[in-house]
Amino acid sequence: MMERFIRTERLLGKARFGRLQNKMVTVVGLGAVGGYVVEGLVRAGVNHLRIVDFDIVQPSNLNRQLLALETNIGRSKVALAKERITAINSECTVEALPLFAGEESIGEILSPAPSLLIDAIDSLNPKTQLLYHAWQQNIPTISSMGAALRTDPALIKSGDLFSSTNCPLAKHLRKRLRRRGVGPGISCVYSTEPVDFDYEKEDEQEQAAPHSDRGRQRNVLGSLPTITGIFGLTIANLAIMQLTEK
Repeated sequence: MMERFIRTERLLGKARFGRLQNKMVTVVGLGAVGGYVVEGLVRAGVNHLRIVDFDIVQPSNLNRQLLALETNIGRSKVALAKERITAINSECTVEALPLFAGEESIGEILSPAPSLLIDAIDSLNPKTQLLYHAWQQNIPTISSMGAALRTDPALIKSGDLFSSTNCPLAKHLRKRLRRRGVGPGISCVYSTEPVDFDYEKEDEQEQAAPHSDRGRQRNVLGSLPTITGIFGLTIANLAIMQLTEK
């Protein structure tokens, strides 16, 4: 069945494609951004994945999340993602963890250490904890910044988290990470499009899932499937290039 990856291999070459297949990637957060990250990685040929999300599909996910269908409402996102990955490539090894990213679960999420960690969490507190522990363990990481409230795909950029500009989520994340002694070295995808949102008062996250006792109720922020999808596929592309380097 290697014919499925012939186009990837012809573009990257045998050696680089071989590296892609041998690396293990952990993706935390399978929502509007993370779903597209996983899609891009699996279709490109990543063969070892750990996927992490404690949430279920909700009606408000239908406007932008790849895994969200009317027939899937109420189902676990990690279970749905594993089914989709296997349907694309049955030989892909998938470890599905229905976990909330917190102090008590970080060890399981990051052990064994992946070749690359992708952070697609949309809440500030767990995002901070995940990035802090990954940075401490020298795990290469690509993190998604705020995609909600944006409309201009031309303003989506990539770079080091500590060099990003005009993203309120990145600003507050840097502040929290600096307090813990974290410095440059975390790659991210962000938008420079101006938004009017106060991250000191609200995390960038929808209301918590009905079955969850995690956190407080949050505002539902407007977002488009186009922008969140571009964020996810941009991260997937950066990951493919990084994983195939010598």
